Amino acid sequence: MKKGIKIWHFLLFVWILILLIRFELLLNTYELIFSWITLLFSDSNTALSQLNFDLFDSMFSGVFFIVIPILSYIYRKKLGFLYEKIFPAALFLILLITCFLFAPLISNKNPDFYKNIGTTKLLPPLSSVQVLHFKNNSTQPGNSFFPLREKVVKKSFDESIQYVDSASVGEKIIYYQNEIGKEANIEDLVMQGEKPYITQQIFMLGSDQFGRDALTRLIYGARISLTVGFGSVIISLFLGLTFGFLAGYIGGLLDSVFSRLTDMLLSFPIIFLVILILALFGNSLLSVIVVLGFSGWMSLFKIVKTEVLSIKEKNYFISSKLLGLTKKQLLFKEVLPVIIVPVIVNVIFQFGNVIIAESALSYLGLGLGNNYSSWGAMIQSGQEYLSLAWWMIFFPGITLIFTLLSANSFGLSLSRKLNPRLQND
Repeated sequence: MKKGIKIWHFLLFVWILILLIRFELLLNTYELIFSWITLLFSDSNTALSQLNFDLFDSMFSGVFFIVIPILSYIYRKKLGFLYEKIFPAALFLILLITCFLFAPLISNKNPDFYKNIGTTKLLPPLSSVQVLHFKNNSTQPGNSFFPLREKVVKKSFDESIQYVDSASVGEKIIYYQNEIGKEANIEDLVMQGEKPYITQQIFMLGSDQFGRDALTRLIYGARISLTVGFGSVIISLFLGLTFGFLAGYIGGLLDSVFSRLTDMLLSFPIIFLVILILALFGNSLLSVIVVLGFSGWMSLFKIVKTEVLSIKEKNYFISSKLLGLTKKQLLFKEVLPVIIVPVIVNVIFQFGNVIIAESALSYLGLGLGNNYSSWGAMIQSGQEYLSLAWWMIFFPGITLIFTLLSANSFGLSLSRKLNPRLQND
């Protein structure tokens, strides 16, 4: 047996790490889920009115944090790849997928959270500020769901806290924000015993020009990149398989049309067409996924068409056709099992290309705009502060580079593993 870390070892380590760091948040999340279900049966209208994306996101992450390990154990015999020695590139990809699924559990803030910009803007990595906690009387009473919601769901703004440079406690508490002194009554603050409750907020990777935590935005940016990557790849996979099979199987005029269209799209940089379409029709998340998906099917089309042209003359394919199998059955039962290796490898490389394309569009202002914490948008906003805040560009840039290198390296490793002829190359 080969020595080295296995996939399930690394997954278990990540799972335990999140459990230890966010244990209290996990307990609150599960209590919130139970309270929301209870509220749903007692007052369905109120429960459904509270179910926005942020609440669903937090409950979804909590549920999957338990469901995925259980399903992995139940179907461990069918998930044999979990016991394989892990590819070095797969480590980083696993971390990205973990951020995608459990971002509300990993980060303790909303990616758009800002507060006291004068105190928190452009803080370097590992900086910290003090946090004063004021009493909040806005929480809805009468049901355990509402105070739990305040604890679990991250808000983009919180009136109950103040970020301060320093604070001194006397008859009144005096605190400083951007070298400006202010004071507050002790009775207005949350107390811990006989002292005001004052905590530290650490900005591990620094903050941006609005005082937003760079690490949190980096984690949620992984969601955007993976969402765009997976969505676009699925569209490209569907179009490439369908067009390639029809062109190779039917041939004639249909083959000529698809082949000329493919040659035309490959004859000039597709990014210009993407920019044109997004500039004309808008740059929502869905439009970016669709446009990048429709612009990436050509290489897969050529692979599928070439394989179908060679397969359709084989005896087993002719026999299947004579037995009355439909085109869909021929594609999935006779063609796809034969070409699955080059298709998977092509899809992985396409995934990396889509991520860099989305980041490039966000950098140019044609991606997802300021509604999402995209890596490209973070790099674009950081270039204005390059001399003051190098971390605003460095961390999203290095993450993007590692993502592309990991995707390409994983594709090459998987290709060698699935194709024995390449193992000795």
